[in-house]
Amino acid sequence: MLKEKGFYKGINFGGWLSQCDYSDERLNGFIKEEDFKKAASWGIDHIRVPFDYNIIENEEGTEYKEEGFAHLARAAELAGKYGLNIVLDLHKTAGFSFDSYSENEHGFFEDEKYQQRFYRLWEQMAKRFGSDSEHIAFELLNEVTDDKYIEVWNKIIKNCISIIRKYAPDTIILVGSYWNNHASAVKALESPYDDKVVYNFHSYDPLEFTHQGAPWVQNEDFDVNRRISFEESGVDAEFFEGQFISAIEKAKAEGAELYCGEYGVIDRAAPEDVVKWFRTINGVFEKYGISRSAWTYKEMDFGFTDTRLDGVREELVKYL
Repeated sequence: MLKEKGFYKGINFGGWLSQCDYSDERLNGFIKEEDFKKAASWGIDHIRVPFDYNIIENEEGTEYKEEGFAHLARAAELAGKYGLNIVLDLHKTAGFSFDSYSENEHGFFEDEKYQQRFYRLWEQMAKRFGSDSEHIAFELLNEVTDDKYIEVWNKIIKNCISIIRKYAPDTIILVGSYWNNHASAVKALESPYDDKVVYNFHSYDPLEFTHQGAPWVQNEDFDVNRRISFEESGVDAEFFEGQFISAIEKAKAEGAELYCGEYGVIDRAAPEDVVKWFRTINGVFEKYGISRSAWTYKEMDFGFTDTRLDGVREELVKYL
């Protein structure tokens, strides 16, 4: 389904409508039309666009911001102009953010008021974008963190999709599990609501390689000063197959498809090693028919367009 519909190979436009200062300069200037054109030239078929709830809601969640919806609509329009589809990914919702390091969002999984607000947000999204199911997909929420949330999260998924389906019966919907969408947690998701729901995971393994030098990693065993080469990482096709196998088996058992919404390597790694990592994970994606979207197009410590990759980019984009 994903490959046939044009959601097979993509890249994220991270840091545009999410994880930013929300200034007009950022929202109107970080990603421009030429960026859609350039991304399309790499042979991909879709863009994943993370957006935060406060782009489209006021602080209390009582009113919606038309200018925020206009940003999403413009993204969909520009994607379509260059033959690309689009995944609209809610990266942060009121009461929850994957990024506990810098965000102050708490209570979503405990407070029904936050959950009702989440449902209303997606009802609005479905009303506005659900009629274009051929080109627009929805991702309910980015990177649920703790495993203690999974029981509540499974219920929220079901409730939310039932609301979305009133207005968007044919839209593809991506759902991820805990441990920040780790592939090994996909098995904890309940059976898909319907045949247009896709299991979503992220892959940044091994973290010692893909996030080397990242000061935001909150793990006492992580050495922020350590640098590691691809050869030292121990990564090969067997490594990724081991990472993904339980998700592959879960999807097969449920008659569902898999989508890797984020995968990438930090800018502290050597460019040649970045290519090797992408080549290896791409081979596994292709072997198992896993759709994906690389992190990320520009800046954000992982940017494909950053000058550091000028010497390898032509080779690198082959492995999207």
